[in-house]
Amino acid sequence: MNNFKRKLKTILKTMIPLKYQPRLKSIFSFPRTAYNKIYYFGLQFKCPLCNSSLKKFHPSGFTVPVIEEKQITGAGFSFNGSCPVCHSGNRCRLLYLYLYYKTNLFNQNIKLLHVAPEYKLMSILFKQNNIDYLTADLYAENVMVKMDITNIQYPNNSFDAIICNHVLEHVIDDHKAMSELYRVLRPGGWAVLQVPISLLLKETYEDFSIISPLERERAFGQNDHVRIYAKDYKKRLEEIGFKVKVFKWIEDNTFGGLENKYGLSETESVYFVTKNGVNK
Repeated sequence: MNNFKRKLKTILKTMIPLKYQPRLKSIFSFPRTAYNKIYYFGLQFKCPLCNSSLKKFHPSGFTVPVIEEKQITGAGFSFNGSCPVCHSGNRCRLLYLYLYYKTNLFNQNIKLLHVAPEYKLMSILFKQNNIDYLTADLYAENVMVKMDITNIQYPNNSFDAIICNHVLEHVIDDHKAMSELYRVLRPGGWAVLQVPISLLLKETYEDFSIISPLERERAFGQNDHVRIYAKDYKKRLEEIGFKVKVFKWIEDNTFGGLENKYGLSETESVYFVTKNGVNK
């Protein structure tokens, strides 16, 4: 980056009249994000979270054999993983796009529970005057309340909407967690409940005798995961009482389709659930 700054200063000095050159100092006092917006500027990609036009995304993530063997989407290594300006991942970009274009989150008064909030998305939602916003996590410090989603401390029908993105795969009693999320969601409300999912397995794989981090990584793809969700994930949510819509962004023109300008995983879908009834 320092080498880029020196080159940019040299170019600007040849272009800008001498009397205006003292202002270059203030230009180069911009935050690093401003430099990154310039350095990575391009027309091939777009980050919806920081509104940057980019020539590329950064690779991110990791891979272990089970992720490739079971074709687990929403996990592992990605060439278009991270935005070089705001560092949002492709999972977060997909989540934001869905919330923005396919829900009422940004245009109606909403009481929202956001579990294990992603930093960049959280910073955007905090600024929305229409959202009564609550962030929660069992371990993180930068949230509003400490929460175990298998025992949520709020009454029935407390929230209009819930975001729980890649959390349930960490929870041993996911049935209890799903039931609690259903309980605190108001009738007529909605939630986005994302998890990594194997595209090959028909039934979710669990083995609670596996407790060591190393063995969990080998079995489930990450050392703090306790299962691999499969094609039955939709059914598991429906058994709780949710009505489930599986949204495949690759088939939707709103998201650019095969052009994939947002650098999304082409195999990841959005699990959008609703609770029957009328929200009063």
